[in-house]
Amino acid sequence: MGWAHFRCHTSLVTYPGGMGDGEKYEAVIGLEVHVQLKTQSKAFSGSRCGFGEVPNTATDPVIMGLPGALPVINHEAIRQTVRAGLMFNCDISPLCRWDRKNYFYPDNPKNYQISQQGLPICVGGSVEIELPGPARNIMGPHRSVRLNRIHLEEDVGKLTHCGDYSLIDFNRAGTPLAEIVSEPDIFSPDEAAACLNSIRMSLESACISDCNMEKGQMRCDVNVSLRPVGSKELGNRTELKNLNSISGVRNAIFYEIRRQREILEAGGTPTQGTRRWNAEQGISEGMRSKENAQDYCYFPEPDLMPVHIHTELVEELRKTLPGSPFDRQRRFMQQFDLPYTITSVICFDYNLSRFFEQTLIFHHNPRGIANLIINDLLRELSQNLLPPGDFGISPKDLAQLVKLSDGGQISKQAAQDVLVEVFRTGDGVGTIIERLGCTQSQNPDELMAICREVIGKNPKAVGEFRAGKTAAINALKGQVMKVTGGKANPAQVNIALGELLN
Repeated sequence: MGWAHFRCHTSLVTYPGGMGDGEKYEAVIGLEVHVQLKTQSKAFSGSRCGFGEVPNTATDPVIMGLPGALPVINHEAIRQTVRAGLMFNCDISPLCRWDRKNYFYPDNPKNYQISQQGLPICVGGSVEIELPGPARNIMGPHRSVRLNRIHLEEDVGKLTHCGDYSLIDFNRAGTPLAEIVSEPDIFSPDEAAACLNSIRMSLESACISDCNMEKGQMRCDVNVSLRPVGSKELGNRTELKNLNSISGVRNAIFYEIRRQREILEAGGTPTQGTRRWNAEQGISEGMRSKENAQDYCYFPEPDLMPVHIHTELVEELRKTLPGSPFDRQRRFMQQFDLPYTITSVICFDYNLSRFFEQTLIFHHNPRGIANLIINDLLRELSQNLLPPGDFGISPKDLAQLVKLSDGGQISKQAAQDVLVEVFRTGDGVGTIIERLGCTQSQNPDELMAICREVIGKNPKAVGEFRAGKTAAINALKGQVMKVTGGKANPAQVNIALGELLN
């Protein structure tokens, strides 16, 4: 069953406060988001982190679980986890410890994972999300999804299944993972997608993680259950494992809600268990019955001491954070008088918002600069496939384009044409303007003479204008721009024609 089939079932999702009238069940969703932290080495060994290395070369005796090899804590991984917690307003635990999570892992040589079951680094907190359309109309544009915890653990290797055999690459094993665990505080597939987007944007902006889902740097497990509308008790939940795209998360939740709804309406009870998402077929498939903490046989990691996290360190790390994308959006709307639609584009890309503010240093026209960025610069970036943070033009040059346009030296269309040439040639703005000859004429006497000539050659348009058809002046403007090759300043043309006609 494809995506088109599930779109018609969005009404089965209800929201707190009476949304989804007429439905018997509401969805309750929780996320477990696994994010690879930006560190040079693994969580508990000196082996390097990286993507795209030759398989099974970024390993060492600790990763491979060889006898006598002991783990060592990566302090940078702890710092990055604390920073993640501060981004989401978590309480930072003064004391944390590690536990062994014992299970059969074909992609982990040790057959246990070092994780935090009892004393995580971050507790509580919330993620601010932008609500989808129906919910926004009732609850406002934003709300918060409560978090349970953020803990630090190690990643496992990567399995590649090939027919009746599998290949294992241990390069990813041991990479530090921050697991962000939400409360069951999400009520639709779109809210789940919004929560993932918010987490991704926040962590990217603080350089905590690159969150590239195609590279496995951000993966998600989703817990889904249905309950009767108005009930406070959670139903049996299904855990959907290792979803590696936001669209995959949305589609999988849509399917799982419909599957559980059909079971409930037939008088059955959904079985609590773990399922995998088959993106090609658009279905979820059973993997195993749901484990609980006892199944993993947690016990304190004997080779790692507990860690004290001092208040001084927390405050030091707090100063390194850029603020949340939503805080940035509110500031841009208030400080620069920009509309919600523009800030929604600029503020959720940290590099882009920095570029915008750097451009303002050279010419303070927030609306003009923002419009050129979202209407023209982003188009050129998309077509030229530049890496993140590379905008193909300096803030000073972009500011110069807007400044020249504001001052009437070039037209807005010329500014757009020059920007295209910057990407095509790599030349500076001044060089391109000189080559294209797109500077607008600033000689008022010359412009007045051209306007007189155009008026003399277009008596029909002049007669219509003087008869009260004011739109007829546009025909005269067009003729002036044609004679001047588009170099006349439109504002000056308006003034000159107005004086001569009146």
